[in-house]
Amino acid sequence: MMIDPLLVAELALLGVGTGFLAGLLGIGGGMLMVPFITIILGHRGASSDLAVKMAIATSMATIIFTSLSSVRAHHKRGAVRWDIVKRLAPGIVIGSLVGSLGVFALLKGQVLAIFFALFVGFSATQMFRNKKPEPSRQMPGTAGQLAAGGSIGFISGLVGAGGGFISVPFMTWCNVAIHNAVATSAALGFPIAVANVAGYVAAGRSVQGLPDASVGYIWLPALAVIAVCSFLTAPLGAKAAHSLPVAKLKRVFASVLYVLAVYMLWKGLHG
Repeated sequence: MMIDPLLVAELALLGVGTGFLAGLLGIGGGMLMVPFITIILGHRGASSDLAVKMAIATSMATIIFTSLSSVRAHHKRGAVRWDIVKRLAPGIVIGSLVGSLGVFALLKGQVLAIFFALFVGFSATQMFRNKKPEPSRQMPGTAGQLAAGGSIGFISGLVGAGGGFISVPFMTWCNVAIHNAVATSAALGFPIAVANVAGYVAAGRSVQGLPDASVGYIWLPALAVIAVCSFLTAPLGAKAAHSLPVAKLKRVFASVLYVLAVYMLWKGLHG
């Protein structure tokens, strides 16, 4: 599967849109990338099962780069709770490896597509409601944070997302200030991405029919183009957030997510 100008243009457009929306709305790009990478790979001859798996894995790989840029900005403002990162990270690594190296490899792409659709549908509903969980307790002890981190890493690995839709509500529920929760979630995206990508690479080494320029389930052309373009446009989105009606835009984006969720559900049910 040789890279061509049309493919570069498609991936660049996806990267530009993903980066801008990430900066504008404070979201990860996985929910947007996975359906479109699935479509792009499908149009280039990849099987439905393989296209879904590679889209999820490649989406996760881009988070390695985007999270570094985001964390740097948050850290400068002193917003990252590194104490929470240190306590959640071990569980995140364990959960990510269990998901990406074990369950992800065993499940068919159609099952993952259905799970992704349900997760995106739930996330879109949360964006529409814009309801913040009421702080009701403190962060749990070591065992509780190990379990929480494991759940975040595991679910993130199955949908190709950075875990923000899980970790931010969890932390705010535990009385972590929202700006600290968002910044800390960005920092958690790095161990989530690194551990899951390691699992995707190991699990996909013996898979037959992978496109050219693939390492395990990671499709390198998409990773390179999307990572560069999203890195360049994320600051533009963040700047635009100060002048655009973000609350209304979130509802528009949530509507788009519903459409993408329906597509992935159809993909899962009909292959």
